[in-house]
Amino acid sequence: MALSTIIRRSAPTVAARLLIGQRALISHQCGSALLVSVNRSKKITTQDSSLVPSVSRYSYSGSTALARPSSDDSLLRVIESEITCSEESFEQGEGAPEGFPFQVNDNPGQQTVSLTREYKGEKIHIDVEPSGLITGDDDSSDSDDDKDSQSSLPMVVKVSKTGAPSLEFGITAYTKEIVIDSLTVNDPDITEDQTPYEGPRFDELDENMQKGFHKFLETRGIKADATKFLHEYMVNKEHREYTIWLKNLKKFVEA
Repeated sequence: MALSTIIRRSAPTVAARLLIGQRALISHQCGSALLVSVNRSKKITTQDSSLVPSVSRYSYSGSTALARPSSDDSLLRVIESEITCSEESFEQGEGAPEGFPFQVNDNPGQQTVSLTREYKGEKIHIDVEPSGLITGDDDSSDSDDDKDSQSSLPMVVKVSKTGAPSLEFGITAYTKEIVIDSLTVNDPDITEDQTPYEGPRFDELDENMQKGFHKFLETRGIKADATKFLHEYMVNKEHREYTIWLKNLKKFVEA
């Protein structure tokens, strides 16, 4: 089941959390400077006709097409300054906690991170997506009423073993708590053109069954200390990806 499907099946408050997290995702210390400087460059270019490339109505000059506008030079300097600021403000995390059982698969340029491990004949695959991250806020509150303002990570956990259906959990991971939003049993005999029964909402299951599946995940390493590390890791990844994005912008502007 795709991550977007998991989110749709979650409670309405989960969607609100993701929207809040998306708006607040990684507020970089030097990010506002780029927007301000770009707007200034646009204003200068508009007001000063000498900065606007002139193309004849009846002729075309190849040299004019290759000349970079002075406003682009200004933009390039801003981007270079932003890259320096981003690199200097980066803080390396503490690393995985002792006994962290998962292998982290992180490809630069990709938004999601995957975790994998094997556990007593089972294969466990986790997709972690940063859309609910909130940085710079006090995440100390544990009440349900404050969850909308807490940083969270949407996760899809797939547990499979040979000769049996697989389980797929939709999870919202907070720094101190894991909430199971959905549980699906995937039958390998069901084809793509068929619509499988997805089961009831997780919060409608018997309370003892809910507790049992929380323990099921905890036994397999999906617990609070692991998700706390993942929050820090994803914040750092977002910072690294932002720096890569800036460098790609620079390559384009100076090409």
